[in-house]
Amino acid sequence: MIGSLRVRTVERQPFMDKPCDWEAGKKHRCTSAMLRHLRVAVMEMCEQADLNQINLLEAQGDHVSEREYWAQRRGQRRLDHANAKLAAEGQQPIQTVYQTELDKLRKQIYAVLNKTTTFEEFSALLMQEHGIAVKESRGRLSYCPPGRTKFITAKKLSKKLEKEQVLTALSQNIQLAAIIQPSSEKKPDKIRKLVDIQANVAAGKGIGYERWAKKFNLKRWSQTLILLQEKGLTSEDALHQRIAELQTQHDDALAVVKDLDARMVSLKELRGHLVVYRQYKPLAQNLQTVRNPAKFKEQHRAELAVYEAACAYFKANGLRTLPDLKKLDVEYQTLSSEKNGFYTRYKKAQIELRELRTAQQNVEAFFRKEERSHAVPQQEVK
Repeated sequence: MIGSLRVRTVERQPFMDKPCDWEAGKKHRCTSAMLRHLRVAVMEMCEQADLNQINLLEAQGDHVSEREYWAQRRGQRRLDHANAKLAAEGQQPIQTVYQTELDKLRKQIYAVLNKTTTFEEFSALLMQEHGIAVKESRGRLSYCPPGRTKFITAKKLSKKLEKEQVLTALSQNIQLAAIIQPSSEKKPDKIRKLVDIQANVAAGKGIGYERWAKKFNLKRWSQTLILLQEKGLTSEDALHQRIAELQTQHDDALAVVKDLDARMVSLKELRGHLVVYRQYKPLAQNLQTVRNPAKFKEQHRAELAVYEAACAYFKANGLRTLPDLKKLDVEYQTLSSEKNGFYTRYKKAQIELRELRTAQQNVEAFFRKEERSHAVPQQEVK
């Protein structure tokens, strides 16, 4: 809320349209053009200071109207008053945070969006679990919860629930589903290192620890023998050779994954600049034909700034002919599939390499223990 008196006359700016906006002694007017100017100025200050920022000119997250805001405040006060009564009676409150109907609707849609991969599955699961209908009209999505007949547009709920953002989230879920294993799979028991019983007993561990450690080492040694027999690595040379092969596979796959990841990041950056360039190119062309270029440039300063940044990026990378967005998306998906394949090889080699190294350490520790046990009687004979 800005409501102050101007103490001195200032130079007129393009967003000022009445004398009270720049003359001394006049009350300040909080106009939409002035607020837009402030947002752009804040974004430029953050960019000059190399700070993380968001686009203040467009809604980024949930859209909470003034009516919904005050409804949430009133509902929270009533809930706090009711919980205070329950606490005075010695009862535990069931709910502590009040949610509006629109907020509940957002959370239900988010919950379904995070676990689906196609739009058909998304709409079907919304209706099945929460009774929420989804429809698309003129490229825009609308949602209708149970008990209503009129649909609510995605613009009134959240920027994240509009068509483009929903399809982007679904495509990301597809990529994650390829590399994330189901949590229901039973994880195999990992081979762990043998415990040095003598060192721990000498450090002050008691008899109970020694008994536990002997059972622990017996179990881990049996697992080590079973693993080496299953893989046919019963000799020391074969074990060393297999570890060297796995190390090579591990390093090669990791190098390919890093290279593909760097190329995907570069493609994503190029796509972002390309989308911005195509979106604001008509605006930059209009700058040459408007009657008041200075005022037009001030009104669209942020859009023109990102457009110029995209042009500078293309020039710095020597791109005279811009690529097609669809081809970029296809190339990105291809690189993503290749990365997932090499990442699977990398993880498989990493797991097996870790197991064999642990088994190798257990074998060396076991034979060192055998050598010590045979060396003690020889010393006593001497």
